[in-house]
Amino acid sequence: MSRQRSQLSVVFYLAFLNVLTAFGVDSSLPAFDEIRPDIGLLDGSNKISLIVTIFLVGIAIGQIISGPFMDRFGRGSSLRFGLILFILGTLGSLFSQNLLSILVFRFLWGLGASIPASMKGAVSRDLYSGDEMAKVMSKIMAVFLLGPIITPLVSELFLSFTSWRIVYLLGVLLAAVGIFWSIKFGETLPPSNRRSLNWDNTSKALYKIFTTRITIGYVLAVTFGQGAFVIWLSSSQPIFDHIYGKANQFAVIFSILGIPMALAFFASNTFISFYGAKRVAIFTISSAFLLNIASLIVALLNDGAPNFWIWLVMMGFSNIFLSLLTPIGLSLALEPMGALAGTASGVAGAISLGGAALLATIFSSQINESVTPLIIGYLLYSTMSLLLIFFAESKRDISFY
Repeated sequence: MSRQRSQLSVVFYLAFLNVLTAFGVDSSLPAFDEIRPDIGLLDGSNKISLIVTIFLVGIAIGQIISGPFMDRFGRGSSLRFGLILFILGTLGSLFSQNLLSILVFRFLWGLGASIPASMKGAVSRDLYSGDEMAKVMSKIMAVFLLGPIITPLVSELFLSFTSWRIVYLLGVLLAAVGIFWSIKFGETLPPSNRRSLNWDNTSKALYKIFTTRITIGYVLAVTFGQGAFVIWLSSSQPIFDHIYGKANQFAVIFSILGIPMALAFFASNTFISFYGAKRVAIFTISSAFLLNIASLIVALLNDGAPNFWIWLVMMGFSNIFLSLLTPIGLSLALEPMGALAGTASGVAGAISLGGAALLATIFSSQINESVTPLIIGYLLYSTMSLLLIFFAESKRDISFY
């Protein structure tokens, strides 16, 4: 536990764990059309999006347990247990023959993914604090975004000559790598900082999280920001296919959109160094809010189907701003938590991801022949996110001067 680790090794390790978590989504989106007939769904059925929603719900529910679990048994042992569940869920999903079966195993896959999903916040808080933690988490997100750039392309490549089931099998191999890497990386939570699993300690930890204005304010702000982004995840492929007729270009364009997002995460570290995490968080969500107003005007002037490239560029920038809020907001939320970082990280993940999945369904189910519901969702949720940041910071000085 006294092992010296370079910041680069920490960033790549935690980014890889994030890639593992995102693999469950990024590998599935290009395969929607192939998965539908194999699990008994009709061509074009919107029910296919449930395999993304249930996976996210599994992560959210799992993170309620994973936080206290990591605080009790340590980061490494907990991660390896989660990755075993990850492997079982992946194997069950790739052998599924109907919708119910794949949803059950996708939920188990999500439960397993909940622990690597919680590791970013917990391990970062173990090793860093303040603006340094925010910068590290932004670097993690920047490296992690190589996954969403590469995974859809790899998935599309495999789908060109084999089954989506083989694509899922790659998840098993990645989880095995994660198990061995966790052994090499070592433990970051000293035994003296571990907490028992009795309800008294857990309830005290939860009470502190929910009564700390900064923590709950930023967690809810991230929840609404992610809620907008999950609308994009669950609806982008059908929009490309049914509204714009560009299904064959989806994987390539989806991957390309990840490049400027990764660059933005790297650049955000410079702004955090100069202005601090709080001011950068306010700038990003304010920018998303203003851009979403412009996007809504453009959509309404074009009967809900604006020029594809104009729509794509505006959505791309909005996604960048919303995604930048996640690592910065969570780092600010965890800052007051100290030794409770594992529990706090789990609860934050459960609220933000579970809440985001539920918020997304409100608008994604309304998208048929128009992108207007998508943009309304973005505008509403970015507004809520901005208000919640001001709530979180209402007791602190956030002057830009």
